[in-house]
Amino acid sequence: MKPEEITILSGKGGTGKTSITAAFASLAGEAVFCDCDVDAADLHLILKPDIQSTHPFISGSKAIIDADACSGCGLCLDVCRFDAVVQSGDNTFSIDALFCEGCRLCSRLCPEQAIRIEDSHNNFWYVSSTRFGTLVHAHMMPGEENSGKLVVTIRSKAREIATQNNIGRIINDGPPGIGCPVIASLSGVHKVLLVAEPSVSGLHDALRLVELTRKFGIYTLAVINKWDLNPELSQKLEEELRQQLVAVIGKIPFDRTFTDAMIAGLSITEFAPESEATLLLKNIWKKLEGRS
Repeated sequence: MKPEEITILSGKGGTGKTSITAAFASLAGEAVFCDCDVDAADLHLILKPDIQSTHPFISGSKAIIDADACSGCGLCLDVCRFDAVVQSGDNTFSIDALFCEGCRLCSRLCPEQAIRIEDSHNNFWYVSSTRFGTLVHAHMMPGEENSGKLVVTIRSKAREIATQNNIGRIINDGPPGIGCPVIASLSGVHKVLLVAEPSVSGLHDALRLVELTRKFGIYTLAVINKWDLNPELSQKLEEELRQQLVAVIGKIPFDRTFTDAMIAGLSITEFAPESEATLLLKNIWKKLEGRS
């Protein structure tokens, strides 16, 4: 049986998407979890995974200058459009890996063949056990590329684990925005839960994300987090989503308990099981499951 996949997304960062995902992890029962926000993964901070296996991920390539072979002509400095070549002194050159895009132009043009291109091995993905179930997650270093491909890799592993263990649900904590990692976290999923906030940028980015999920033909629901910080904008956001045929299945007020729970390394449903936010999240989860 193919497991049902639910991806939790937000049009912008900071909406509370991961806190809500962690709450769902405590409510879901048997499930496999996948942190698709590979550029800035943080679900592990709450789920506290015990890493069972580590896997390297090759993310593009970088140029390296052999100082002994370099004649100091400076041609690489002249041709690099990404300002990745650094000059030290009169004729000593090196590559800043954060700026290098691995385009290989410098290595092709170097008259001394002193520049080589090497694959980047700075990134890893993991299969871990948590108190809620298996978590597949990853870590990318700053400036690395192919985050969309890494999302595809870990989602594929999550599906494999769910299928092998006859687990019927996968919950993906998606990245913010509408870029390549988001697209990679959307393909083939059954449902999307959009977490939005009542701000001008939150409204704009939520509608962009709805446009994206519509193109994929994915059933999309929404939650408005911190709605009481701007009730008027919350109402406008709810109306705009309704016009886009996206049902708002819950509104969660601003609650500092979310922060206290994160500091404690717990989901809010564990940290404050009788709080208003927990009761609302339980109801939202039932609606997301289709049980009410």
